[in-house]
Amino acid sequence: MRTRIREVQFDGLVGPTHNYAGLSPGNLASLAHDGQTSNPKAAALQGLSKMRLLRGLGVAQAVLPPHERPKLTTLRALGFSGRDEDVIAAAARDGGVSLRLCSSASAMWAANAATVTPSSDALDGLVHFTPANLQSMFHRAIEAHTTLRVLRAIFAGPLFVVHEPLPCGGRGPGQFGDEGAANHLRLQSRLGAANVFAWGRSTWATAIDPIPRRYPARQTRESAEAIVRLHRLPSRGTFFVQQDPDGIDAGAFHTDVLAVANGPVLLMHELAFVDADRILQDLSSVIGEELSVVRATSAELPPHHAVRSYAFNSQLVTVADGSMVLVAPEDAREDAPSRAFLERAAGMGGPIAAIHYVDVRQSMQNGGGPACLRLRVPLTDDEMTAIRANVLVDDALDLSLRAWVERHYRDRLGPDDLADPALAFEGMRALDELTQLLSLGSIYDFQR
Repeated sequence: MRTRIREVQFDGLVGPTHNYAGLSPGNLASLAHDGQTSNPKAAALQGLSKMRLLRGLGVAQAVLPPHERPKLTTLRALGFSGRDEDVIAAAARDGGVSLRLCSSASAMWAANAATVTPSSDALDGLVHFTPANLQSMFHRAIEAHTTLRVLRAIFAGPLFVVHEPLPCGGRGPGQFGDEGAANHLRLQSRLGAANVFAWGRSTWATAIDPIPRRYPARQTRESAEAIVRLHRLPSRGTFFVQQDPDGIDAGAFHTDVLAVANGPVLLMHELAFVDADRILQDLSSVIGEELSVVRATSAELPPHHAVRSYAFNSQLVTVADGSMVLVAPEDAREDAPSRAFLERAAGMGGPIAAIHYVDVRQSMQNGGGPACLRLRVPLTDDEMTAIRANVLVDDALDLSLRAWVERHYRDRLGPDDLADPALAFEGMRALDELTQLLSLGSIYDFQR
C-alpha cells in the first residue's frame, strides 16, 4: 500500500527589515518600487493571514524564520569594523549600497530557500533538501548558510538529508547558480511522479543556443543536474527544460512566474519553456491520462500582464476534500486578462474547484507573490512527526506569531531607516524571542 504523503507549505516569515531597495535586475516589481517606504508589520501580517486561509482550507502549514538583518558578519567581512553601531554607520556612509545589500529581507521568499525531494521520489527513501546558493545576486547569496542552519534545525534525524549548498564560483554568474524550488515543478498521478527542473542558462552553451538579451538568466542546467544526483532521483520522470529566453526578458526571472503545478495539473504560459510541446509529451509519458494542462497564449494573457499580476505565482494546492484551489494575489483579480485566465482554469470542469484571492501587496511590490512566499515540502505522517521544532502552525502558534509581529515590527521603513542601529537591535531581540518560540536553538550569528 502506498504511504500517504501530505504537502506542507513552509512559508517564510517576513523579516523586520522588509524594505524596497530595488536590488534585483530582472525583477520588475522590485525595480519599480525602489526607494519607496515599506510597512514591515503589514507585510508580516499579510503573510500570516495567507497562512491562516490555507489552514482553514485544510492545507498543512508551517513557517520558516526570517534571517538576521542587517547581516553584520557580512559587513565585517567587507571591511567595516568596530562596535555594531560603528559597522552600520560606516556601511551607510559608503553610499549605503553595502548596508542595503546586507539588510534585505528577501529570505521571506521561501520558494528560493531550497530544492526538496520527497522520500517517495528518492532512490534511498529519504527526504532531501539542498539550500539554494542564490549566487546570482549578492543580497540573496548571503542567505544560503543561514538557510542551511534553519533546515538542519527543523529536519534533524535519520529521515532527512540536508545537503550543503552547491559550491559557488565559475565564469560569469557561476557555473552552478541555483535558485531553489522556484525553478522546480513536481507533478504526481497514480502512475508516478515527474520532477521538472527548469534552467535559464548552461555554462557550456554554444553560440547558437537561445539566451535572454535583456535580463540575466539565474539558474544553470549544471546546478539542476547536481541536485538530481545529490537527491538520488531516478532518470525516469526527471526532466531538464529550458526557460524561454523571451519569458525571462519579459520579467519571468524564475519559472514560478509563468508556471505552477500540483498533482497532475500544470498551468503554464506559452513563454514559460523552450519547446513546450516536447515537454508536455514527456510529462504525459509519466503522468498518463491524468495530466491536465491549461496553457495561456500571449494573445490571451500578454506576458507583461502575467508578470505584473503574478497570476502564475499563485499557490495551486490540494485541500481537505481532495479538490484543488488556487490562492492568487489580489493583483491578479484586478488585472482583467489575468483574472480571465484564472477563471478559465477553474471553470473547465477539471480538478481546480475555486480561486481564493489574497492581499500580499507588500510582498508583491518587492517582487514576490503567494507562491514565492512558500516552500513546498511533501512529507509522510512519520516524517511530520519527526519534526521537533515548533514550526507546524496551529491556532496557538498563529496567535503567538501575530502577537510577536505586533510587538516587534515597525509600521514604516524608508531607505534612511536602515542606517538606524536601533533597527538592528530591535531585530536581534525579535529573532532571539522567535527562536525560542519555534524551538530552533541558536541559528543566528548574533546568538553564537
